[in-house]
Amino acid sequence: MNRVFKEYLDQFVIVFIDDILVYSASEEDHARHLSIVLETLRQQQLYAKFSKCEFWLKSIYFLGHVVSGEGISVDP
Repeated sequence: MNRVFKEYLDQFVIVFIDDILVYSASEEDHARHLSIVLETLRQQQLYAKFSKCEFWLKSIYFLGHVVSGEGISVDP
C-alpha cells in the first residue's frame, strides 16, 4: 500500500498495513483527495470493502490516537 500511494503519503494519505487514512484541510480538498485515493485503488485493481469504510468524519481513532481538526491526541 505504501508503494501504491507513495506520491500522496504525508500530503493527504497515511497508510498502515491495509488501513488508509485520507485527511484534508477543507471539504473541497477532501472530495478531491478521496477521489484520487479511490481512483488509485481502482487503477491498481484494489478494492475497499464498503462496509469497513467511514467517510467524512470530523474525528477518528487511528492507531491509538484521536485525530481531529484540533490536532492529534492520545486515545484515552
